[in-house]
Amino acid sequence: MSILTSILGLPLLAAVGLAFVPRDYRFVMRLVALGATAASALLAVLLFLKFPGAGVNADGYRFVQQIPWVESLGISYYVGVDGINLGLVLMGAIVAFAAACCSWNINMREKEFYVLLLVMSGGILGAFASLDLFFFYFFHELALIPTFIMIGVWGHGERKNLATFQITLYLSIGALIALVGLILLYVQSGANTFSIPALTRHIQENPMAPGSQNLIFPMLLFGFGILVSLWPFHSWAPLGYGSAPTATAMLHAGVLKKFGLYGLIRVALPLMPEAAHGWMQFLAWLCLGNILWCGFTAMRQRDLNLLIGNSSVAHMGFIFLGIASLNLIGVTGAVLVMIAHGFLAALTFGLSGYIRQQTGTLEMSELGGLLRKLPFVGAALVMAAMAGCGLPGFANFAGEVSVFFGAWQNEALRVVMVFAVWGALVIGAVYMLRAVRAVLHGPVADKWNDVSDATNAWRKLPFALLLASLLAFGFFPRLLSEKIKPDAEKIVMMVNAARPLTPALSAAEADSEEAHAAARSRDTATEGN
Repeated sequence: MSILTSILGLPLLAAVGLAFVPRDYRFVMRLVALGATAASALLAVLLFLKFPGAGVNADGYRFVQQIPWVESLGISYYVGVDGINLGLVLMGAIVAFAAACCSWNINMREKEFYVLLLVMSGGILGAFASLDLFFFYFFHELALIPTFIMIGVWGHGERKNLATFQITLYLSIGALIALVGLILLYVQSGANTFSIPALTRHIQENPMAPGSQNLIFPMLLFGFGILVSLWPFHSWAPLGYGSAPTATAMLHAGVLKKFGLYGLIRVALPLMPEAAHGWMQFLAWLCLGNILWCGFTAMRQRDLNLLIGNSSVAHMGFIFLGIASLNLIGVTGAVLVMIAHGFLAALTFGLSGYIRQQTGTLEMSELGGLLRKLPFVGAALVMAAMAGCGLPGFANFAGEVSVFFGAWQNEALRVVMVFAVWGALVIGAVYMLRAVRAVLHGPVADKWNDVSDATNAWRKLPFALLLASLLAFGFFPRLLSEKIKPDAEKIVMMVNAARPLTPALSAAEADSEEAHAAARSRDTATEGN
């Protein structure tokens, strides 16, 4: 059995086990959730340390396990890691454990909450580990459904019902569009398999027609894009995260939202390279909406969670820009930002959840001076704000700088890159520093005299773990980049080996162009003879 099966299976088995635990055994429920996610995180660290020492299969994946399921359709339980998803599995497992640690304040329907939290954690890890399109999508939906329920039942604020409705509507539409695209990809490829490595080999030998690529690629781009909160389909995210329970916001904003980005890199780019060339410049301009529009929106927020939510959406723009560069340094930087933002989003939502639990509000106008009362939490929030600004020493800096260099190498994206740098250095710094000033500095209101800091090791552990991850990969980014680079290079080579195809080219026009090209080749050969 692959270690990956244990990593994703432990939370799911624990969820099943909790179904048999009596409802009044609250301590046991929390212990099971903590134990399962802790064991999964430790195995993920072991997986990361052993990579690439394990044997590699013919497609370049390690720790592979494949069990046929529906052989007539080519569906199998197929897991494995390479440089692209290794860091995502590690980040997902660590964030899942941190989220379980931050769930100590749940005091209503604890059994159902922890079951859903564990299912969500196992689904996330399964989605990143899967090398079969069917299970890739299945595990994502397994993680997505608990999100809707947890916001509706354990959410905060007067608008939690609206947030539940919006996030359910948007993400269901995005998932449906992506599903249609994946089904068309399976049908149009003619490979009769859902295996991503087998599909890749088949399409390399038998490229899809340009018309088919230009039909399927935008479905995946916008389907996955909605799941990632690509502008202008982003409005569900800030309100959804602001209303979600702390653990749910940590897992969804930090980890599950990376599913769409991972799908673009793993599936859309290498399997439909000609269409990718045609759509990437359009994607680059859309990503400015994330960076600039959501950045300005974050500046206007008075609620800390809404500010963090808009900031999270803005950071997705940097990842889209790295993908749009279609070169090695840009794609490597995109994966680095995905991992770094996962730790950062989990940390910031975890800290805001702690402040909400202590004060009962996240209205920044009502807060102030909390650094005196919450020295540990306040210091962690300052460090998180610095990481969000892209300060050197944090993992976000290495990823964002790589994205900017990658975008600059692509001459068509240089104008976009200039605006993106301005958004990162100016807009991002303004709203993060203003939030730190409003929440942590200034006079302390008398009503906050009774708030207490995270005084014991269990309260500090999730924040310290996430900060340590950001700093470790910030000071030593090669721990990730050296693992990402070889497999990112394969994807970039597959994309750049293809002829660019404009989005406006229809299937009939593409077929006509190919026919004219063949005729010209025959005429040239005849003249030569």
